[in-house]
Amino acid sequence: MGNSMKAIQITAPRLVELIDRPPVAPQQNEAILKLRYGGICGSDLGSYRGTFAYFSYPRIPGHEFSAEIVEIGSNDKGLKPGMLVTANPYFNCGRCYACSKGLVNACMDNQTMGSQRQGAFAEFITMPIGRIHDGKGLDAKTLALIEPFCIASHGVQQAHPDAHDRVLVIGTGTIGLMAAMAARMEGCEVVVSDISPNKLALAGQFGFDQGILNDDKEHFAEQVNQYTQGAGFDIVIEAVGLPSTFLAAVDSAAHGGRVIQIGVGKEHADFNFTLIQKKELHVIGSRNALDRDFAYVISMAKQGKINLKGLISSVYPYEQASEAFAEFDRNAGSILKILLSFS
Repeated sequence: MGNSMKAIQITAPRLVELIDRPPVAPQQNEAILKLRYGGICGSDLGSYRGTFAYFSYPRIPGHEFSAEIVEIGSNDKGLKPGMLVTANPYFNCGRCYACSKGLVNACMDNQTMGSQRQGAFAEFITMPIGRIHDGKGLDAKTLALIEPFCIASHGVQQAHPDAHDRVLVIGTGTIGLMAAMAARMEGCEVVVSDISPNKLALAGQFGFDQGILNDDKEHFAEQVNQYTQGAGFDIVIEAVGLPSTFLAAVDSAAHGGRVIQIGVGKEHADFNFTLIQKKELHVIGSRNALDRDFAYVISMAKQGKINLKGLISSVYPYEQASEAFAEFDRNAGSILKILLSFS
């Protein structure tokens, strides 16, 4: 590793720099990982733009990644040097009420890599062994996409879907499209919705030909009624994080339906909450993911049930991180996933 290593740093809004860092020094029960690929996500883009509330400058971004184990001690997970892996990037305190209830993904003092703590976009990182997940022979690009798919899959599992459910996913960005894929994997009938015809066309490339253009409240309601014969959807997944799309989710859910809130936003929603009582809706938040989600998604990818590499829009060498962030900023409406290569 030498006397220093390279890392990517967002120094200020729209300023991405390549910096030198001291070599990593693992603590007890930590491994040294050599990064292979890192995925730029929506929160990384918000950090770049200066709009992400949990980010402070300067900081190394990144929490979606694949890596090779360089150094690791004895462990009961079968992890050895040379293995390709990914990792759970949500650090929980282990002491709060949420952690005591097993909701470590909703820790009251959660620290996600690249947000509340230094991220993964460096040549080498250290990682607690308990957070590392064996890649089971999957390639490095696929493993870099496991974490965001876990976010989507966790949200879908919150709804306890079965094959008879009709599912509407509102928002066909990366997480929304992954949620649609996760719901389809459960055997559900899936319809997607977006304000952008281009996004719906992009979703169609992944087999989601049934799309609702959310260009107008009345037109949206007409299309929901048409698809469901006026009954509404059994499960509605909100993957945008805006008041208007949350209200659309409540409106389009069937009586007894489940509304899953994955999207993160800062705005307040003003609505007639009696509709939740009238429909007897189950409105459920979904945050981060659990280790069991990582194990499940890795297993599904290994079985060939999800094609994650098809979501990759472009790959940049990490030395061109500034250009990669700028491209994502310019073309966010048409990009699903940009990877940075550290290989």
